Amino acid sequence: PRSPRLEAVRERYATKKWLEPTLVREGVTIGANATIVCGVTLGEYAFIAAGALVTRDVRPYALMLGGPARQAGWVCCCGARLERFSEGWDCGECGRKYFEGPDTQIYAA
Repeated sequence: PRSPRLEAVRERYATKKWLEPTLVREGVTIGANATIVCGVTLGEYAFIAAGALVTRDVRPYALMLGGPARQAGWVCCCGARLERFSEGWDCGECGRKYFEGPDTQIYAA
């Protein structure tokens, strides 16, 4: 945002209506030098890679890479990348299983 000291924008900052909350849900990992744009929600256990530029809401358990950040897969709540199997997604580290819902998000079994 512009400095509230500038005469041209002073009125905009007279109240706090211009603020946009950024929500980081439980278990999210944010890598070094990642940038999260104001107003974005990071879903539970999402993994934001180092240097990623997040400009949109992130689904739970999503692995986000790049600038702008794009989903590159899914991660377990333990932090390991999930692998696809016939009925859903599997964590090779801890053995948890995840299944895809009708909204294309994954859910822990």
